[in-house]
Amino acid sequence: MARLHSISLMLAFSVLSGCMPDMPFSEGLPFLKERSEAKTEAKAEPAPLASSFAQNKGEANSELIEDLLGRRSILSGGVYQEVADATLASAATAAEAELRTAKLRAEAEDKNWLPTIGPSISLSSLGDAIASLVVDQVVFDNGRRKADRAYAAADVEVAAVTLAEDVNERVYTALALYVAGVRGDEKSTTARKALSKMHRLEQIVVGRVEGGVSNKGDQRTVEGKVHDLQSTLKTAGEAAGLARAELTAITKKTFVGAYEGPLDVSATTEDKPLAVMRAMAEAKRSIAQATSERAGQLPGINASANVGTGGSKAGLKLGGDNTFGFGTGARLKAIESTKETAERQVAEAEQDAGRALRRAELRIASLQRKEQDAARLAKESYDTYELFEAQFRAGQRSVLEVINIYEKAVEREMDQLDAKFDVLIAQLEMARDLGILADGDAI
Repeated sequence: MARLHSISLMLAFSVLSGCMPDMPFSEGLPFLKERSEAKTEAKAEPAPLASSFAQNKGEANSELIEDLLGRRSILSGGVYQEVADATLASAATAAEAELRTAKLRAEAEDKNWLPTIGPSISLSSLGDAIASLVVDQVVFDNGRRKADRAYAAADVEVAAVTLAEDVNERVYTALALYVAGVRGDEKSTTARKALSKMHRLEQIVVGRVEGGVSNKGDQRTVEGKVHDLQSTLKTAGEAAGLARAELTAITKKTFVGAYEGPLDVSATTEDKPLAVMRAMAEAKRSIAQATSERAGQLPGINASANVGTGGSKAGLKLGGDNTFGFGTGARLKAIESTKETAERQVAEAEQDAGRALRRAELRIASLQRKEQDAARLAKESYDTYELFEAQFRAGQRSVLEVINIYEKAVEREMDQLDAKFDVLIAQLEMARDLGILADGDAI
């Protein structure tokens, strides 16, 4: 008994001095191992890059966050980069606030191995108030508090991926609006040029009708085609104006530029998609939560000291749930199966992301082929129109044949414009999913 009392006093002294952390492991010398881990964590350097992803001093380095920090944008200057920079400068997302909150929670959990101190006031059998200070320290908890720290760290990673997804989505939205504005401008230019040509052909038809060479039906047909082009011109102009108004609302700036060519996304396909990184972070969080729940089902050891007006005492007590039932074994197995579920979710996310990546690459290739085909067909149609126009002047073609072939040439040119901008939109979508529309250290 005297030896046990001496051990209790030594433990109480360690508790009061704050030198004994919790022991979340089951092999080796727990005191030395936990102290070694605490020293390793204390030596961790802060992330060198200044961004919302940057880790606080004393935090263990996260490979996932380092990956996010090291990502580089595929936007290499030009107006695309200007739009992205303006979007980042005006972004005030909830995801950023959630990341800061998660980092604060992780910082709080990082100190959960320290003892807890609280007052205790009770009445004696004689009615006297006894005030004391109770200090409690976890000695062995099957790794529960260590798992809680891992859960908080994984929660920060999940919040970091959420922020990366949100920022890349906002940049994609802004760039898609810019592209929509430029698409509308180019289609308006094409429609305006075609409308001018159609007006001249309309004058020829009107003159032929007045001269009795053509009938009113030909004139009505040409007027209908003129109205179609006028509608196309108005629609393209309205689409461009609406896109620019939305872009101004997002970036607080006005951008009037031109098409700067497609993007090169093929060289960055080695980066893991953000959906996979989210699955990895959520898996780590689920495993840490399962580890904590499993540790809570097992008994632990706490050291406590009570210092007050009635004297001081110290001792050991059991911690944890300390209750066992017929369902305890099944609960432990269910908790363990959570780890396998998390690993399978990561594997599924990788498969889905791989399929989506291959599908995006094939779609881009298909749109590029479509653009080339539309450009070739448009050129052939314009060449045919010039031939028909020459034959019309020689009296070998009717004016309606000339108008119809010109209308077909304009339609094919519009198709070529749509395909060209669809390629750029598909590349932006692919870059958004890969999280490379903004530099990681700029988020």
